Amino acid sequence: MKFNILRDHLLAGLNDVMKAVSSKTTIPILTGIKIDVTNEGMTLTGSDADITIQTFIPVEENGEQIINITQTGSIVLQARMFNEIVRKLPTNEVEIEVTNGVATIIRSGKSEFHLIGSDATEYPQLPELAADRQFTIPTDLLKSIIRETVFAVATSESRPVLTGVNWKVDGDELICVATDSHRLARRKVNLENLPTDVTSVVIPGKSLNELNKILEDTNNPVQIVLTSQHVLFKTDDVLFFSRLLEGNYPDTSRLIPEEFKTMITINGKSLLQAIDRASLLAREDRNNVVRFETLENQTVEISSNSPEIGKVEEQIQVESLEGETLKISFSAKYMMEALKAIDGQDVVIEFTGAMRPFILRSVADDAILQLILPVRTY
Repeated sequence: MKFNILRDHLLAGLNDVMKAVSSKTTIPILTGIKIDVTNEGMTLTGSDADITIQTFIPVEENGEQIINITQTGSIVLQARMFNEIVRKLPTNEVEIEVTNGVATIIRSGKSEFHLIGSDATEYPQLPELAADRQFTIPTDLLKSIIRETVFAVATSESRPVLTGVNWKVDGDELICVATDSHRLARRKVNLENLPTDVTSVVIPGKSLNELNKILEDTNNPVQIVLTSQHVLFKTDDVLFFSRLLEGNYPDTSRLIPEEFKTMITINGKSLLQAIDRASLLAREDRNNVVRFETLENQTVEISSNSPEIGKVEEQIQVESLEGETLKISFSAKYMMEALKAIDGQDVVIEFTGAMRPFILRSVADDAILQLILPVRTY
């Protein structure tokens, strides 16, 4: 194998696939990156057995010659080392040559590295996914779905299935739900060509976070293929595979209350800032609890006190306040994350009592729903 490539394009590809490579893998070859060179271009693959990222660099793009291929072939090179070397090469022209088996030479300018690679045939094969079960989502919509749900996944492994986001197909609606059993985030979106055979999968939160870093802010479509064990996200030049979490995701629809005793419409941004200020004094050990109380004439009071530090109170005008008076306490962190997911719009908050879960949604639509369990403070 022998080819020349422009360093900036190689680095951009490496940046994507490095996100899947883990140093803590039990399969030694997965600490490497697989390089496949064909006459069309070069494919880089990185994997930690749960996530696999593959990116393609074409021979030429927009009339610019990126790769000059003398001989095709494939090799696996130590990922961290190869990435560091490419990053520090002196010129933008890189020549890579594999001689007798796995000995690899990397040349650039007057610099020459000799690396010992591994046989590419030992690298695990990617799962074959049938392309007939795919549907598409615009990239910017997919990024916002991830942003509005993934923060609510569980971080502890005591119930592994809760560390993922449940994607459920219901007719032509995709419902994405994440919960850590203290709060819940749900996003609904209408799409065409949704699969009919695989209707509920749990995608690891970690995979969605990595995918979010790779996706660019465009409205180009992302093709998604769901199977019973894997999900594949496919853009123009990146393939992102993730293993799915096993186990049944709990039915969360019954957690969401149907009727409410108190309804408040309020500006999301001003509430977020008030809770942020109140949480400055909220005691760390009580997982920063703030109190929320409805007052007369369309105001609510946000307060927090800590015997050692002091206390804070702030009153906010609300746009509408209906139903019973209410005193409730909740985690400032959960409330702030929920408000950030709804993102600066006017928010409707619906309560069913001081010890019952309450929900937040945008005034405009109920595509985004956030549910939070209150905290006992008496």
